[in-house]
Amino acid sequence: MILVVLAGIIVPFVIWGALFDEVLSLEGARKWMEGYGDWAWAAGIALLISDIVLPVPSTVVMSALGWKYGWWLGGLICVAGSMLSGIIAYASCRWLGRGAARWIAGEDGLQRGEEIFEKRGGWLVALSRWMPVLPEAVACLAGLSNMRWRVFLPALGCGSVPLGFAFAAIGHLGQSEPGWAIALSCLVPVLLWLGAARVLRR
Repeated sequence: MILVVLAGIIVPFVIWGALFDEVLSLEGARKWMEGYGDWAWAAGIALLISDIVLPVPSTVVMSALGWKYGWWLGGLICVAGSMLSGIIAYASCRWLGRGAARWIAGEDGLQRGEEIFEKRGGWLVALSRWMPVLPEAVACLAGLSNMRWRVFLPALGCGSVPLGFAFAAIGHLGQSEPGWAIALSCLVPVLLWLGAARVLRR
């Protein structure tokens, strides 16, 4: 089941990834969004959502949003795009993909997947948001494995919030200090999820 989901996401990267990287460079993404005038923010969110099925360089889009709107407003837009992307992938697979998952993995395999996401799903979702390819794959697998909404949404937020603001800040600062932003985008989801996990247990 994992291989099928990853293949569905990786194959477009192999076929069109180089083209999208060339067209959606930082400057290219900014110019493309600016073509929509006052709706540039919506175009940015649409690009982040389309990353579910297309090889869109989401961190470049987030940096472009930070460049155009600043780290605060740009960060909020990035978080909204990342959250919507994760929710759509999760909901689509949860509501439409259970039969296919059972056919691919069998009842036992599907049950093992559900056990993994029951025990470690929060960590997987939160930490996957800053990795290439994995955010969409993990969100889809969470939906297929019937991960609970009340766990999925906080975990998605724990990953999306620091990621969105970090890359918006990179764009806003002209990419002068990307190392710190990337390091924080890796560390902050862990700290946020530790706190969220304690609240959920209570």
